[in-house]
Amino acid sequence: VLRHTVEGHEEPVYILEFSPDGYVLASRGGDGTIRLWDADSGTLLFILEDYGGAIWDMEFSPDGRTLANVGEDGIVRVWDTITGSLRHTLEGHTADTRRVAFSPDGHTLASAGTDRTIRLWNVTAGTLLHTLEGHTDWVFGVAFSPNGQTLASAGWDNHVRLWDVTTGTLLYTLAGHRSIVRTVAFSPDGRTLASAGDDRTVRLWNVSTGSLRRTLRGHTDVVPIVEFSPDGTILASAGDDHTVRLWAMVDYDPPGTREE
Repeated sequence: VLRHTVEGHEEPVYILEFSPDGYVLASRGGDGTIRLWDADSGTLLFILEDYGGAIWDMEFSPDGRTLANVGEDGIVRVWDTITGSLRHTLEGHTADTRRVAFSPDGHTLASAGTDRTIRLWNVTAGTLLHTLEGHTDWVFGVAFSPNGQTLASAGWDNHVRLWDVTTGTLLYTLAGHRSIVRTVAFSPDGRTLASAGDDRTVRLWNVSTGSLRRTLRGHTDVVPIVEFSPDGTILASAGDDHTVRLWAMVDYDPPGTREE
């Protein structure tokens, strides 16, 4: 049953994101604005005027009171979703920024993009904590571990990297993908990292050792996204081959099961 049709964007709408409590819907359009809607009534709450060109990504903080977005001007913008006001304009990236992610406690924000760096920001103060350097090509995926202590990054240099969030130091470089890595996701228990990309594979990694647990094959085209179920028993992967594949997560560490 259709509840509401919300209108207002002057160009196509490309991204939708619900706040964690489900009360607010954010929409990003080609008109360079983000609009916040009351999900229950369908009424417009705020128009966030970005003016930075194309907006590539946006994400709510875990408490829903903050929204961060990034785009082609390389600037990270942090908004107050209660008032619709701009809290911080975070500058430092030297090229367009493609991904943003909040830590589980909402205190730290990660941003990454085409300047080959990941930047960690203090969300409250709006200050830079660390600049993570090591990738040799664009970074198109970042994800925090469930405990917030580790950050994973996916690069066009065919590598996944694991970083210590507190110190900003590199923990492991995960090599194995044979082409661009587009996405990374932690299992709910934080012990396994899934990565996928243009080599049509999904790879599972042991987070504590940086070792490869298993390579999952079956997709016949690029795999741009992976996602664990909340209980961690299923991994979903979506491909440009028009398929979604569901993988049963079992113990991948016994002898004889590890590939490559």
